[in-house]
Amino acid sequence: MTDADIAMNHQLVHIQEIADKLNIDPKELELYGKYKAKLPLHLIDEKKVKASKLVLVTAISPTPAGEGKTTMTIGLAQAMNKLGHQTTAVLREPSLGPVFGIKGGATGGGYSQVLPMEDINLHFTGDFSAIEKANNLLAALIDNNIQSKTASIGIDPRTVTWKRVMDMNDRSLRNIIIGLGGTGSGIPRETGFDITAASEIMAILCLSKDFSDLKTRLGNIFVGFKRDRTPVYAKDLDAHGAMTALLKDAIKPNLVQTMEATPAIIHGGPFANIAQGTNSVIATKMGMSLTDYVITEAGFGADLGAEKFLDIKCVSAGLAPQAVVVVATIRALKYHGGADLKELKTPNVSAVQEGLVNMEKHLENVQEFGLEPVVAINRFVSDTDEEVQVIIDRCNALGYRVSISNAWEKGGEGSLGIAKHVAEVIEGGKSTFKPLYDWNSSVEDKIHTIATKVYGAAEVDYAAQAKTDLRKIKKLGLENLPVCMAKTQKSFSDNPKLLGRPTGFTITVREIEIAAGAGFLIPITGKMMRMPGLPSVPAANHIDIDTEGNITGLF
Repeated sequence: MTDADIAMNHQLVHIQEIADKLNIDPKELELYGKYKAKLPLHLIDEKKVKASKLVLVTAISPTPAGEGKTTMTIGLAQAMNKLGHQTTAVLREPSLGPVFGIKGGATGGGYSQVLPMEDINLHFTGDFSAIEKANNLLAALIDNNIQSKTASIGIDPRTVTWKRVMDMNDRSLRNIIIGLGGTGSGIPRETGFDITAASEIMAILCLSKDFSDLKTRLGNIFVGFKRDRTPVYAKDLDAHGAMTALLKDAIKPNLVQTMEATPAIIHGGPFANIAQGTNSVIATKMGMSLTDYVITEAGFGADLGAEKFLDIKCVSAGLAPQAVVVVATIRALKYHGGADLKELKTPNVSAVQEGLVNMEKHLENVQEFGLEPVVAINRFVSDTDEEVQVIIDRCNALGYRVSISNAWEKGGEGSLGIAKHVAEVIEGGKSTFKPLYDWNSSVEDKIHTIATKVYGAAEVDYAAQAKTDLRKIKKLGLENLPVCMAKTQKSFSDNPKLLGRPTGFTITVREIEIAAGAGFLIPITGKMMRMPGLPSVPAANHIDIDTEGNITGLF
């Protein structure tokens, strides 16, 4: 059966039964039907957070189809419960852009899925919509203030950096002109749309500790400059109160279930190639408050999501993972070993061997943080025993724990090998997390550290705009913020065509965006865009609904 067939034929239990496993009083649940609920923030207990064990799931550099981190995260959480470790899976919410674009649904696969699959992949509990509205409220207030003759604070429209957002891949909205139609329709200026997952509001929601922190961060959003060159923040427009009000429910994490009725908390959904790529601090701490183990994931490869999870989220929230699982697939190793994208299902042992350098670099990167990695081979039907053995032999030779995962086919049972390795790593206590850089070092030093140590670059070059941005950052006193690199997920470099483990290349920083509310800077490399486009044949073309309301084509 397909992922959708398996999900549609599965009988869910009432969300109250899932909450019972977490010892949550029924009165605490905010129900969204029978299978979804929001959790109040006061359930977070910092003492329990410190006692709980956090496991991060990341991956090698992916193929365009992804390598199954979500499936692995869910399967591993189910397996840990089978071993007697009380465990929760904590994940990001899917964005409609990828759902209707290339990837389709993003709720795991096979017998390692989170449910209800259709709801989670589509509107879920409305979190993305609330983030979109809060973002666009600020955009409306900015343009209204520019238009006003009595309440204007003197914003220079040429300096406004804030864009509107929409949770859809729509390349036509990347660059637009607004305010046309005469004096009653606003002041004409150039602007554009980002995708909601790339909004600073999304980043802020995912890094906020509580309502107070959320409101403060929203007020600190940098908007632009006044005509006298003094900076303008959202709080100068009295925008942050109303924006926080719009997010009053979105800040609460969502409780759902896996195929094996393992509790799953899903909250927030920033992309990893243009944002921090991890679920919310609140969701992670909620899971750690309610169970002994939390399995979470970070987007794309370890050079992107994992680096940001560790250097930004963990440092900001005072978290430290005890183990890291690196997902490797035969198809991705072939891809990085020179095999054509259309031939990844064809047996090719030599391509797997050539591609192992990519996996090795990711494993070395995990160790740079003082963490011990476990390699999970996410096995597909097309993989041969000989190809799988190549990975096992290399991991054994290098001293890494490795196991095959059949999470898709067998759920928790298929991930027991990985779960046992993870438990061994945690019980061994060898992982001593340390961030890669000091937030107080210069912006250039932080970028150089990531580019050289994580990506393997020889040097960093700054375009003229990036140099101007560095001066602006210094003027605003924001040099002590961490950096959230915007880079292609397809390569360690900023060139998506350089596969494997490139060396001697230069990372070019085109510009540096300021996310003062989120609390980080965004160096943009290569041709990264914050509004994706749809492929020639988008996944949306295959999604349908019948007369009884059954949705098909989400996978």
